[in-house]
Amino acid sequence: MKNIENNNHTFNLIRDAIPIKWNIKLIQSNGKKSRKQETRNEEQQKRKNNIIQTPLEIKPETRKMKVIKRIKENNIANVFIAENSDRKQFEFVESIQPPLTIKQKWVLILSTLYGCPVGCIFCDAGGNYHGKLSFDEIMFQIEYLINQRFPDKYVDSDKFKIQFARMGEPSFNNNVLDVLEAIPNTFSLKSFVPSLSTIAPIGTDNFFNKLLEIKENLYQNDFQLQFSLHSTDEAQRDELVPVKKWSFEKISEYGKRFYSSKGKKITLNFAMGKTNILNVTDLKKYFDPMIFLIKLTPVNPTFKAKENKIESLIRPDVKTYSLIDELNEEGFEVILSIGELEENKIGSNCGQYINALNQKNETIDQSYSYGIVDL
Repeated sequence: MKNIENNNHTFNLIRDAIPIKWNIKLIQSNGKKSRKQETRNEEQQKRKNNIIQTPLEIKPETRKMKVIKRIKENNIANVFIAENSDRKQFEFVESIQPPLTIKQKWVLILSTLYGCPVGCIFCDAGGNYHGKLSFDEIMFQIEYLINQRFPDKYVDSDKFKIQFARMGEPSFNNNVLDVLEAIPNTFSLKSFVPSLSTIAPIGTDNFFNKLLEIKENLYQNDFQLQFSLHSTDEAQRDELVPVKKWSFEKISEYGKRFYSSKGKKITLNFAMGKTNILNVTDLKKYFDPMIFLIKLTPVNPTFKAKENKIESLIRPDVKTYSLIDELNEEGFEVILSIGELEENKIGSNCGQYINALNQKNETIDQSYSYGIVDL
C-alpha cells in the first residue's frame, strides 16, 4: 500500500474544522446569537415542553440553493448535485434498493461538508475542503428528495433512513445536530431511522455528547451509529484515515454509553482492502459482541483507491470468507454489505464523488459511467 504522509496543510484544515467552542454558523462575530437562531432554539424548547406541536418552519425563500445536475434517472440510486449562491456545490443521494419499493425502503445519503479535510486514501470526496454546510443546506437535501417522491409531504415508507455519509465527516459540523433535532417536528414520517457514520476524530467530544443526548430524547431505540475503523492495526488505520482519531478504547466506552438493550448495536465498519488488517483477538479486547457488530464492505472503485493501489478483498462473486467465520466464533454478528454493483457505475456508493470526474482525465472500469444531466 502506498505510504501517504500527513502534512501540515491537512492538519491545519482539521484544526480549522474543529472550533474550540462549537458554535453554529448563525452565531454572529460579536458573540451574540442571531435572532433567527434564538427563534429556532425557543421553538425547539417549546416542543420539548409540549407547548407547541406545529412543524418547525423552514422558509424556502431564505435558501439560495438549487439542484443543477443529476445522474441519469434510474430505479436503483440517484445522485444530485446542488449549488448555493456562492456557487459551492454538494452532492446527495437517494437509494431505492430494488427489488424493494420506495414504500418498503427508502434511503437518503446527505453531505455535511464542502469537500472533506480528512482525506481517507480510498475516498474521492476527500480534499478540497472549503467549509460546512449550513442547517438550511442540509435540510434542503431532505426536502428536495421528499418533494420529488412524496409531494403530499407524508413519507409513506416502512423503512425510511437518512444517512449522514455522502461528503464530509459529520462530527465536524454542529449543524448536523440541529437537523437531527428538527427532523421529527418538520416532516411527517411513517417511520424513521437516522444513521451517522464517523471516523471519530479527536476534538469532537462535545458533538458526540450532544448526539447522545439527542438520541436519548428523540430516537431512543432507532438510531444507527457507525464507526469507520477499516483496520485493527493503529499504524495502518492512521495511513488509511490520516488524521488524529479516538482510540479503540474511547470508541468502546462511548459505544457502551450510546447502546440501549432494545436498540440497534453499534456498527464497526471495515472497508476491506486486500492488505487491511483485521485481528479478531485485538478487536475483542475492546469491543463487546453484545454491543458492537461488524460490517464488512468492499473498497469501492474510486480514483483514490486506484491511485493508492488499494484492491478490495470483498468481491461480489465470493460469498464466504474465513474472516467472517473467525468473527462469528468470537460471538460477533457480521454484516457482509456488498450492495448493487450498478451503484458503482452510477457513482452513488460510499467513497464515490461525481465531481471527481471534473478533476480527472481518466476513467475507472465499472465506475462513474452513467451520464450527468443538466437541470
